[in-house]
Amino acid sequence: MVVLVTGGNGQLGQALQAIAPQYNNAIEFYFASSQEADITDEASLKAVFDKVKPDFCINAAAYTAVDKAESEPEKAHHINAVGAKNLAEACKQHNTALIHISTDFVFDGKKTTPYTEEDETDPQGVYGLTKLQGELEIQNALAEYFIVRTSWLYSEYGNNFMKTMIRLASERDSLSVVDDQTGTPTNANDLAHALVQMIKSGIKEYGIYHYSNEGSATWYDFAKKIFEINNIAIDLHPIPTSAYPTPAKRPEYSVLDKSKIKKVFGMEIRAWEEVI
Repeated sequence: MVVLVTGGNGQLGQALQAIAPQYNNAIEFYFASSQEADITDEASLKAVFDKVKPDFCINAAAYTAVDKAESEPEKAHHINAVGAKNLAEACKQHNTALIHISTDFVFDGKKTTPYTEEDETDPQGVYGLTKLQGELEIQNALAEYFIVRTSWLYSEYGNNFMKTMIRLASERDSLSVVDDQTGTPTNANDLAHALVQMIKSGIKEYGIYHYSNEGSATWYDFAKKIFEINNIAIDLHPIPTSAYPTPAKRPEYSVLDKSKIKKVFGMEIRAWEEVI
């Protein structure tokens, strides 16, 4: 089984690289950087697909700068929507099944119970809109796809909330963190194992799935646990979103319901507090 990973040097790509040796007997991974496999360039994708001949492609390439997207909508659309379409077309031409990573930002955040795959989408900013457009491009172009929506991704790799909190704690005596946005932190290594489990299962129930760790938290809760686990003493204060304005609006509530992925793939998912 050959698996191509686009965005191989990003946070999820690096997490997949870290766990890949555990699956050497079953899967041959090929990690392509955004330079080698530019999803916005059809010729670049064709060259990589012709070379690798993948059975599966995990698309971990994306424009993820949520606030910057508000001032760079064309760039975000080019990567998240046009790029997804190009990748879907390449997969179709090479009989490759696609696993595409999407986001909780496709929802409006107005629910108070976990979002299911059937809930209506209504993104509130450019990033969420372009990711939703990417989902739709894939569904229009391809039959063999898994779209996996996730949330609050963090790890020892790339740029993420956990690493930012640890860095800020080394620079300051006190921090204020938003306490009125609720979601679920997702360990990138757990997501990586889940994606490999989907591939190894051989199950072909294609469609949209939700994956995050179990439970829910505010950003304040998440920060508090990060400092607790790392034995960092800091004066931490909860604040409302209104006290920390950002260019892009965040969902107030974006907990994802994982019932479908657990049922279809027999997946066991750890609580977010257990895996930091």
